[in-house]
Amino acid sequence: MSSRQKKDLIRIVLTALLLVLFAFLPASGLQKFALYLIPYLIVGYDVLYKAIHGILNRQPLDEHLLMAIATIGAMSLAVYEDGDYLEGIAVMWFYQVGEWFQSYAVGKSRKDITALMDICPDYANIEGEGGKLEQVDPDEVEKGTVIVVLPGEKVPIDGVVVDGTSTLNTSALTGESMPRDVTSGHEIYSGSINLTGMLRIRTTKEFDESTASKILELVSDASSRKSHSENFITRFARIYTPVVVSAAIALALLPPLLRLLMGSPAEWSVWVYRALVFLVISCPCALVISIPLSFFAGLGGASKAGVLVKGSNYLEALADVDTVVFDKTGTLTRGVFEVTAVHPDHIAENELLHLAAHVERYSKHPIAASLRNAYKKEADGCEVTSHEEIAGQGVKALVNGHTVCVGNTKLMDAVGAKWHNCDKDVAGTILHVAIDGTYEGHIIIADVPKPTSKSAIKALGKVGVRETVMLTGDAKSVAEHVGKELGISRVFSDLLPADKVKKVEELLKAKQGGAGKVAFVGDGINDAPVLSRADIGIAMGALGSDAAIEAADVVLMDDDPKKISQAIRISRKCLGIVRVNTWGAIGIKILFLLLGALGIAGMWGAIFADVGVTIIAVLNATRALRIGGTEVKA
Repeated sequence: MSSRQKKDLIRIVLTALLLVLFAFLPASGLQKFALYLIPYLIVGYDVLYKAIHGILNRQPLDEHLLMAIATIGAMSLAVYEDGDYLEGIAVMWFYQVGEWFQSYAVGKSRKDITALMDICPDYANIEGEGGKLEQVDPDEVEKGTVIVVLPGEKVPIDGVVVDGTSTLNTSALTGESMPRDVTSGHEIYSGSINLTGMLRIRTTKEFDESTASKILELVSDASSRKSHSENFITRFARIYTPVVVSAAIALALLPPLLRLLMGSPAEWSVWVYRALVFLVISCPCALVISIPLSFFAGLGGASKAGVLVKGSNYLEALADVDTVVFDKTGTLTRGVFEVTAVHPDHIAENELLHLAAHVERYSKHPIAASLRNAYKKEADGCEVTSHEEIAGQGVKALVNGHTVCVGNTKLMDAVGAKWHNCDKDVAGTILHVAIDGTYEGHIIIADVPKPTSKSAIKALGKVGVRETVMLTGDAKSVAEHVGKELGISRVFSDLLPADKVKKVEELLKAKQGGAGKVAFVGDGINDAPVLSRADIGIAMGALGSDAAIEAADVVLMDDDPKKISQAIRISRKCLGIVRVNTWGAIGIKILFLLLGALGIAGMWGAIFADVGVTIIAVLNATRALRIGGTEVKA
């Protein structure tokens, strides 16, 4: 609880105690007014000050002026009738109670999000003379510097582990609680917490460009981008407030004047009282406070789940997404080649893979790396000599005295090997293998889907996404195989970056005048134009390029496509809370305004319609902070 909240709570409690005490004191007339003026000023001096300040700055029509007019009017009626001052003070007291609750709720939401985003340490450890660690400002650490992260410390800057083995907690970045094991050569992101061993990390970015700094920047900027609902409430309040003030003045003046014209008693006090009740009911606090708070809490709930939404306008737009367009490589697939099948003709599968891996031992090509990863027993005594890379064809080498060739059909033709195409239903790059000019089979290399991609597509269907589309520069056979395996609705292949933009524009054009929005999901630098063009751009954040993250509206921090359905679910639940608060508050206000004008609802009913509804709306809004925890089950 902040010091301001403590002071306000003291004022509220002190006012309540004075009201109880004065109820037992025999007083009347001006003496009674003087006594009750004390608790009124204690609990309401700041509201009166803000009302006067608004008038002086020509911005008078807000809730402070409404509360000031209503309570001063109620106190004046009590003086005029030597009546009860309790109603006027109670209106101000309950208003302050409502303000305190909303301040506490907002403060708690901010505290939760601040704690969530407290991922940047204040220092970085650098080894000085004699191996002594020196703490320096992370801003002063240059790219390429080796820093030391001790157990229990947060990683201050992105980098690559050069020494040490440890386990990392990456939940602040990805929303996932599963620890990640790292050792020498592993890439590591700022904001992760080192749990076990000491790590030496060579920084690959400067502090301002590191993951944690980027996250903080995205979250801090998010609140500045207002949703349509928030803009509606702002416009609504500008029109609503002068209308209800005018209506209250008319309610106080017109009925008494009409009664006088008809020859009846004017009953000024009755109609002025009803006008004051009308003003208290009309305060738009529930809307003005709870709607922005709902979006603020929704952004925080999404952040907890590892989904960074750059503004409440994008959170609102996510709720209307019914078409999701995917890039393939690095988004739905791993983005690295793997051996997916081995089809020998005369020798064993393991022997074919073993020979191919040895032939590719010295090659820097990504395909060579995939073969070496598939066969890790490099030190098996085989002698590899006379290694030769043939541009556009493949690799030839002597393995234990035998000439082994690994490559495409051109290489097979060059060495006289009678090759054949793969007759299995598999997609990918085919590496043909020949030994001493005799064809011995082939190996399939492909970019395999991520483990969660298939379930991610199913989960999107469960949250109401009607169509999924995949855009890729890959060959048609590879693209269609991946699309069929994952359950993608439509697949477009052999596309250049400009072609991807055209396809998204076609989808957007098809939706003109209709419901639903188009989201594009990508990770590479060539995806930035498409991310900017779609209604909602979603970037893979952990391994995605800086350009993609910059162009996107939503960033998935752990590169898991399953988080897309979770983000849509969070946005829809947040919008549901906003709609309940908006129409619930407006409906109750209209009902009590009518009851107040008819004299059925008195000042206590007005207190509920204002303060009670505000407290309910604020408490409902804070639910948005807790909606990011569970995934959609595919």
